[in-house]
Amino acid sequence: MRAWAEAGVAEAQTILGQLLLDGRGAAVDPEAAFGWFSKAAAAGHPMGLNMAGRCLENGIGVSPDPVKSTALYAKSARAGLAWGMYNYATSLALGRGVEEDREAAFAWLSKAVEMGHAKSMAILGGFYEDGWVVEKNDAQARALYEASARAGDFRGHFNFARFLVRENNIPEATDHLNAAYGGGTPAFRDKMLTFLRQSGHHALQGAAARLEFSAGGRRA
Repeated sequence: MRAWAEAGVAEAQTILGQLLLDGRGAAVDPEAAFGWFSKAAAAGHPMGLNMAGRCLENGIGVSPDPVKSTALYAKSARAGLAWGMYNYATSLALGRGVEEDREAAFAWLSKAVEMGHAKSMAILGGFYEDGWVVEKNDAQARALYEASARAGDFRGHFNFARFLVRENNIPEATDHLNAAYGGGTPAFRDKMLTFLRQSGHHALQGAAARLEFSAGGRRA
């Protein structure tokens, strides 16, 4: 892969960057990873653009720069990559490195959803549930959350579970809460447990207790 990357193949540069970022087949080297992503981005490679943007957003191998990060996401999105659309939409929705524009964020998320992007389904569901730039539509939100969950996104699992609890479908809701916790980031897990504990619903509070017990057992 390194030989192809050094020969200027943008796809290989992107893959090599990911291998170095993950420490697969070589020591973890975020600076080198960013360098390879940047080379692929300079060639217009959609995932190279997206990953260079991720590094700049999160300060991986380079100082954080939200303006440059969002600019790269925009190029990746316009090149047709669903991940680029998702990340660009997130920047637009949050006003990160660009002026806040929820209407544009909604449009990009919708494009990513059409391509089957699970995380975009979960975020777009939030637009419909909360009535951001569109009329509130719980049925549409539920459908997007379910699709996101079926596609394996942990936020989709969690949000679909909330709707199932409203419908008193506790067994299926519990399955999705387990999947959300199992696939979630540490920060998401903490927020999820706080929500469940404070929900006032005995089934959700019980789920929080079971998840905490399970996590404690795994750590032990």
